[in-house]
Amino acid sequence: MPDPQLVLAARVQAALAAAFGPSYADTDPVIRPSQFADLQANVALPLAKRLGRAPREVANEIVARLDVADVASGVEVSGPGFINLTLKDEWIAEQARRVLEEERLDVPPTEAPQRVVVEYSSPNVAKEMHVGHLRTTIVGDAIARILEFLGHEVIRDNHIGDWGTPFGMLIEHLLDLGEEAAARDDSSVSDLTAFYQAARRKFDSDEEFADRSRRRVVALQSGDPETLRLWNLLVDVSKRYFNSVYRRLRITLTDADIKGESFYNDMLGPITEELESRGIAVISDGALCVFPPGFKGRDGEPLPVILRKSDGGYNYSTTDLATVKYRVETERVNRMVYVVGAPQSLHFQMVFAVARMAGWLPDEVSAEHAEIGNVLGTDRKILRTRAGGTVKLSELLDEAVERAGVEYDKIEREESLGEEERAAIVEAVGIGAVKYADLSTARDSEYVFDFDRMIAFRGNTGPYLQYAVARIRSIFRRGGLRPEEAHGPIVLGHEAERALALHLLGFGAVLEQAGATAEPHRLAGYIFDLASAYTAFYENCPVLKAPDEETRASRLALAAATLRTLETGLGLLGVPTPERM
Repeated sequence: MPDPQLVLAARVQAALAAAFGPSYADTDPVIRPSQFADLQANVALPLAKRLGRAPREVANEIVARLDVADVASGVEVSGPGFINLTLKDEWIAEQARRVLEEERLDVPPTEAPQRVVVEYSSPNVAKEMHVGHLRTTIVGDAIARILEFLGHEVIRDNHIGDWGTPFGMLIEHLLDLGEEAAARDDSSVSDLTAFYQAARRKFDSDEEFADRSRRRVVALQSGDPETLRLWNLLVDVSKRYFNSVYRRLRITLTDADIKGESFYNDMLGPITEELESRGIAVISDGALCVFPPGFKGRDGEPLPVILRKSDGGYNYSTTDLATVKYRVETERVNRMVYVVGAPQSLHFQMVFAVARMAGWLPDEVSAEHAEIGNVLGTDRKILRTRAGGTVKLSELLDEAVERAGVEYDKIEREESLGEEERAAIVEAVGIGAVKYADLSTARDSEYVFDFDRMIAFRGNTGPYLQYAVARIRSIFRRGGLRPEEAHGPIVLGHEAERALALHLLGFGAVLEQAGATAEPHRLAGYIFDLASAYTAFYENCPVLKAPDEETRASRLALAAATLRTLETGLGLLGVPTPERM
């Protein structure tokens, strides 16, 4: 897709090379939106210092060698040296037509595809998912979708917590109940939180149960077949629960994407032995540790990455190091994106530092912690139930859908719906509202979870965007044709038509930015701005009642291009778009 900023950047760089020599060809042309034109190049100001010349003089020399006659209708130097650029209506219209007709909205696949692992969701076995899992699941899935669309090979990785000390008490509690309980949907095992809490209470209050649990952990870690069978039973119950949540949230994770802590268990011994034998890891207070340079505590003492505790047990840092090693050496990835809560920032910095010390994470492989901020209540504290407990994700989604139904019944509708169709739409609206509210916020920022705001059909919300899509589709139904039958040609006569067409051209560049930074909120912001541009177009430019057939065909083509872009963008965010509302 020929994004105007990228097209003009290339042209300005060519002019820089022609004016000042080949060494200036890679200079950032500093293309920005302009209040006096469509775009402006601000490169003359910083370049003037480098050249020892006046900025306006430099700008005039660039313009003298700038070849944009096929793209721009006006080029003008203003102020101290800004180069204002006004695009040709005909060029904008032609690019918008390509958006409509090209299979990928004229967004080419990346020229440098990578193997990228995206680690996200990562719930714990035998525990219900709570609101804390919401953002890592939703944001991670959007990152994976965007990178795939751009042409990268994405490895989804659900690094579930399925190993360690708690499984001794969970297995013993399961045996006390009778393992057949796990096979019944209405069993206490299905209520995972209650099951885990009951096991914990017994472990804390019953010494005989605690002793059995500790022995069971030893049996599990030594590979006892019967213990492993019971462990698998718990894991399978949890997987069924996870998948029910993923289906409802329209998350693309499957069982094949699970590589839990247990997957790396056999690697922990060898990697700790390697680090110790190479002198990277040392014994400190009975524990095996690595002290990566540059990390110190408040007391100024070096901070350790603990690999093996003094009791012989491995730490989760050890598992994360094994994960890095496996992904680089076995999966051959170029990039790793860890979609995990912001409080884990120091942990990942130190793990990545140790992996680089060991040579397991070479410079050409990127390891990124895509930090996730907290979800807050309206009191701006961590979102909790009124009783102060953790908010279960399933209950939160139920309430979102219930509230969505109330709001949906308030809007005016052109068509009557059956109860089954209404229920499907309300489900999509509730889930879409929750997902979009999250994705429209910068992932490393905290945000307030406010049902009233996120389920509104006005403003920057999921329901507003879903309704915008449905309204466009209704135009085509009323016009008696399908969106794919609209071909134009596109002619830009009204300012709102031009603004909409111009905004359509930015889709590819926004996707590249969102993929490069692992920030889906960039795409969400673009989609909202596009829907707003369409609203202005719709209010000012009659479509079905256009003054002549040529204008009608052009406006239908613009509407169809907008529809395709909105649906594709929302699809990459995992937000459903009902056919009608």
